[in-house]
Amino acid sequence: MCGIVGTLVTNGVGVVEPSILEKMRDAMHLRGPDGGGLWLADDKKAGFGHRRLAIVDLTPEADQPMVSECGKVVLTFNGEIYNHADIRAELMAEGVTDWRTDHSDTEALLQAYMHWGLEGCLQRLRGMFAFSVWDTRGKPVLHLVRDRMGIKPLYYMQVDGQLHFASEIKALLINPAQVRKVNEEALFHYLTFLTTPAPMTLFEGIHKLANGTYLTVDENGESVVTRYYDPLTESSMLNFENDEAYASGVQEKLREAVTLRKMADVPVGTFLSGGIDSSTITSLFAEGTEKGQVKSFCVGYAGEDNQGYANEFEYAHAVVDHAGTEHHDVRITQQELLDFVEEMVWLQDEPIADPSCAPIYFVSAKARAEGIIVAQSGEGADEIFIGYEDWRKFFNLMNYNSWPVPTFLKKAVLRYLEKSGKGYRFYTEYLRRAIAKKPIFWGGAEAFTETEKRVLLSDRLRQKFADTSSSDIVEKVRERFVVQDKVKQTTTNWMSYMDLNMRLPEQLLMRTDKMSMGTSLEVRVPFLDHHVVEFGLGIPESVKFRGKVLKSILKKAVRPLIPHQIIDRRKQGLGIPLHGWLLEQYGERAEREIKQFCDETDMLDWQQVQRLFEEKRAQHIWYLLNLALWWKTFIKPEVMTFPNMKKAAA
Repeated sequence: MCGIVGTLVTNGVGVVEPSILEKMRDAMHLRGPDGGGLWLADDKKAGFGHRRLAIVDLTPEADQPMVSECGKVVLTFNGEIYNHADIRAELMAEGVTDWRTDHSDTEALLQAYMHWGLEGCLQRLRGMFAFSVWDTRGKPVLHLVRDRMGIKPLYYMQVDGQLHFASEIKALLINPAQVRKVNEEALFHYLTFLTTPAPMTLFEGIHKLANGTYLTVDENGESVVTRYYDPLTESSMLNFENDEAYASGVQEKLREAVTLRKMADVPVGTFLSGGIDSSTITSLFAEGTEKGQVKSFCVGYAGEDNQGYANEFEYAHAVVDHAGTEHHDVRITQQELLDFVEEMVWLQDEPIADPSCAPIYFVSAKARAEGIIVAQSGEGADEIFIGYEDWRKFFNLMNYNSWPVPTFLKKAVLRYLEKSGKGYRFYTEYLRRAIAKKPIFWGGAEAFTETEKRVLLSDRLRQKFADTSSSDIVEKVRERFVVQDKVKQTTTNWMSYMDLNMRLPEQLLMRTDKMSMGTSLEVRVPFLDHHVVEFGLGIPESVKFRGKVLKSILKKAVRPLIPHQIIDRRKQGLGIPLHGWLLEQYGERAEREIKQFCDETDMLDWQQVQRLFEEKRAQHIWYLLNLALWWKTFIKPEVMTFPNMKKAAA
């Protein structure tokens, strides 16, 4: 796991400035504390930088950027290729024998690209990655690639005749040519999705690659984005004889994915919440190991009064007893959480309005302090195997919407709901979508409805975006969904597909990446192995959601692996005691920060925002506080400064 950065001169004028490239690289030192490399082309028209977190092949020969033996291909790579040994063996069988390392996955990736080309290489990769390749064997070309699921981020910008890319936005902001300005369209969508949809970021002029795509740029700056992977296209609808066969298949795929992700030359552990997903990963990881050989980590909150949030230590300990791990609990105090908010904003790069960022950071820091460099996590299971309570509601709503109800009746119900008050605000929104023949499900997390959002916007932005809707973002995903085979276009597959293309890569995986890498820890996500994802999407809806029971087939698959009390308990997501802690201790500060943002940016209407405080809507205040603190950290200052980073665990 690493941080990558690079520059390509695209106007034929000027050269790459090594001092700037080095500063951009070292802005990401937390992603790679074990060393830094720099490469410049002979004509200085291209340059790569790399910060290394050494995990596989710790020798200097595996350092990056890595240059081919012919000197015409250069690679800088962030991530892990879990099947790199198999790729190496296949390459050697096809005559590739010139290797400088014993088992570097970076070298396997470089050789795979040179031998099979980009598309052929990508088809074989099993892992998480963001990488760049500069290839001058023919017409010079730069490729920027993001992995299938979007586990690793990659950002880029074109300014003053140069293209720059990096694993973190703050690295790009080091370049003095980049003006720091808010992308107002991205802000408009952030208020719906709690994050910004690719290829937008909240910074004007800075873009991010979408999951499953690559960007190709020639030496003149001409660029094209290609989608090389679609999980639904690659899946095949399964037709097994009974549920036991599906469950057996799920277990087999998961066991293989977890085993692959044990690959490392450094200590690996697990995050363990006491829910089905992380408990399954921990149990599979511990299979075949001696008691205490695997380390697990659970996060919760100190004290008795946690505002209704129940710690999950009891359930985590039941899994520990079952799997035999060496376990560590992390208990965050209210003051630690509040003290971390500003550092959290810095690590995020752009707002990720998910309160779970904080506990992910603290559990990552504890794991790193205990000598763990890599942790496995249960992220992604809910999206593949239907794990969210809200999804059951959406499943019903979308099926009701398929009934032949006249539009005039729907409009009559809409008028009734609009008069009934705010308790029906989202149902009113869903009905509006149904009447407009738009998808009802926009993702597993929505912040403000379109109506609420427009009320919150300043007069200027309200006019600017009068003809814009976040449904435009959803429709782009829907266009790719409806060209799939009809048999794949099920209600549950639409929900999975939407989140696989929006919420998961740009919110959930980004919170994990930013917070864990803020402690120099790598996190791996076996549920998002593309073989697991494709298998899950291929399970018939009637099986995967049997009796409308959440995670029906996953529960059946893992019942032999984890304690039954974990399977049969009510789902609890990772969160923080936001309502009391934010409004009581941080309330005045939050109000002051958001008001300053409103006063100085003319983007939100402060009088409307005040109503959120009056109604004690802590979640929505948190979303706007993230935005305000991000603006204060990255946009407002004339000169961006790096904070003194703290360690959350000793």
